[in-house]
Amino acid sequence: MPAGIYLHIPFCKSRCSYCDFATDVYRTKDVVDRYISALCKEINGFTLPGPVGGGSDIDTAYLGGGTPSLLTAKQVGKILDAVKMKFDVSKDAEITMEMNPATVTPETLAAYRSLGINRASFGVQTFNNRALKLLARDHDADDARQTFKMLRKTGFDNISFDLIAGLPGQTLDDWNINLDAAIAMQPEHLSLYLLEIHEGTPLAEQIRSGRQPVLDEELAAEMYELMLDKLAIAGYEQYEISNFSRPGFESRHNSKYWRLDPVFGFGVSAHSFDSKQRYSNERDTATYLNLVGAGRSAEVMREDTSLSSEFAFLGLRLEQGIDLDEYESRFGIDLQQEQEQSLTELQAAGLIQITNNNLKLTRKGKLFSNEVFAIFV
Repeated sequence: MPAGIYLHIPFCKSRCSYCDFATDVYRTKDVVDRYISALCKEINGFTLPGPVGGGSDIDTAYLGGGTPSLLTAKQVGKILDAVKMKFDVSKDAEITMEMNPATVTPETLAAYRSLGINRASFGVQTFNNRALKLLARDHDADDARQTFKMLRKTGFDNISFDLIAGLPGQTLDDWNINLDAAIAMQPEHLSLYLLEIHEGTPLAEQIRSGRQPVLDEELAAEMYELMLDKLAIAGYEQYEISNFSRPGFESRHNSKYWRLDPVFGFGVSAHSFDSKQRYSNERDTATYLNLVGAGRSAEVMREDTSLSSEFAFLGLRLEQGIDLDEYESRFGIDLQQEQEQSLTELQAAGLIQITNNNLKLTRKGKLFSNEVFAIFV
């Protein structure tokens, strides 16, 4: 299979209270230009680690962050030119760019489209203005709606929304309103996540100190069930635990991670997988710039990975589940025999089902997926 490319743009207008990604506040154009030059230098110096997937063939690229939509079209074009100089990018490649509300204009969107950006991943998070302030987001619900209209008017016909469930103080009615608002706008794709609390973030401290309530697990389960029901009725197909799309609009790039296809990452904190090993870059922007500027590698971690284990729990995230015959052919392991007791217990608990040599999560299993995945870790 052709590989994917991930390009990390760390710059944001401000830092969200829940964010644990490698980000920096956008300060000056000079720093951003220096970063883009380093990113292109890293891409130019990349060497394929032996025969991997489709070699230098690429059919997805993903600009994530951070807030890539803070970049000018000229800056984005420079990055994409470096990718095309190094890799054989297919003509029908899916090229995704993360965008935040109120960071784009019709002119910049049209320019992005002219560069080949054909998919927008749109960070809405919630349509509740009070909750947006809690998250320290720098937009409101009206900004989200207006930006979506601009995307449509400038020709984007593949748009994904991100929404977060389980925000402090969020009720089931609040979540229902969010789902209705998203569905009414009819994006092609929806990524709906339960809030994760990361140590060291402002939100984690607010919860630890009691200034914000801890998420109720039963309420979280109700939110997930409501999400499954409403999106199915609206015509969205669940193809992964947290991801839903209109038929034919599944994220081709993100699917590579779940299928263990190779993905090469560039930039601060970018992670890569070359079919055998995982490796990642320096998280600090200044250190990354110094390393790449000096002609050194920005890589700080490389490790072999248990492919059989990852194939199992990542495959179970997908609606299609795991083909047990393919698993045995690929790894020489009879999974049902090796995990007989655990699989029997999970089946009895109603968390998994095995039909025609296919193993997948049940609806209940999706709610308790971490318990299922634990047997493979």
